[in-house]
Amino acid sequence: QVQLVESGGGLVQTGGSLRLSCASSARTFSKSAMGWFRQAPGKEREFVAAISWSSSSRTNYADSVKGRFTISRDNAKNTVYLQMNSLKPDDTADYYCAATSRSVGPYYTTNVINEYGYWGQGTQVTVSS
Repeated sequence: QVQLVESGGGLVQTGGSLRLSCASSARTFSKSAMGWFRQAPGKEREFVAAISWSSSSRTNYADSVKGRFTISRDNAKNTVYLQMNSLKPDDTADYYCAATSRSVGPYYTTNVINEYGYWGQGTQVTVSS
């Protein structure tokens, strides 16, 4: 059974930091690009960051988080992380981890939501002003 389990969300003040984690089964994780998306109340789910599966990972970020967020993965632990620094109230949302539906090349990343077929349940991030 495919499972993605996020953790690490919470309440933080503007300028603070949080680290999200997403644990996955080995079957899901291997040869899958991984991504983080977020959805604020009343808004559509949007891309945040993505990472390829190779050991020398290639990454891709939304313009709104570049320079503040860092995505990384530990293939030995089947876990992907999202380090979020300099958080702003606009970052408040439910954050979702996702894996691509198909196996992809080692340096492949994508910001296309329809390419992700496996999703976690989400973790809430609230940034207070």
